[in-house]
Amino acid sequence: MKIRTYISDDLKQMISIWNEVVHEGIAFPQEDLLDEITGEQFFSSQSYCGVAVDEENNIVGLYILHPNNVGRCEHICNASYAVSSSQRGQHIGEKLVKDCMQKAKDIGFKILQFNAVVETNIHARHLYERIGFQQLGVIPKGFRMKDGHFENICPYYIEL
Repeated sequence: MKIRTYISDDLKQMISIWNEVVHEGIAFPQEDLLDEITGEQFFSSQSYCGVAVDEENNIVGLYILHPNNVGRCEHICNASYAVSSSQRGQHIGEKLVKDCMQKAKDIGFKILQFNAVVETNIHARHLYERIGFQQLGVIPKGFRMKDGHFENICPYYIEL
């Protein structure tokens, strides 16, 4: 597996993986699924998008990287990661996060912050903590799950 910059030919697979996570309703705040038009607009608007590809050049995961804020806080970035459900458990997420951290540093960001890691997303939280991210606290009932109940969110950050 390798991670590279996305190209337009990747969009169909990227949209499919992204929509899979959105549809699950347990990790991403988005509720609307992407189509060809909104997907192209969404991914092209990011500071960077990386895709993880297998030996057959199939996309198995991706990430988006963008500023977390503007002006005096523009040195802080944010990212989201999506791994195809058929490929989870193979440490693809860890490779995506590490690649993202390097790309963010290369772009000039100083801090990578995750605003809304769902507390019950244990795999992501363990990964971030293992890499060295620090949890900033807990926001009670900050995330509405697909079934309508609320879960706590845990912001994380790491200096790059």
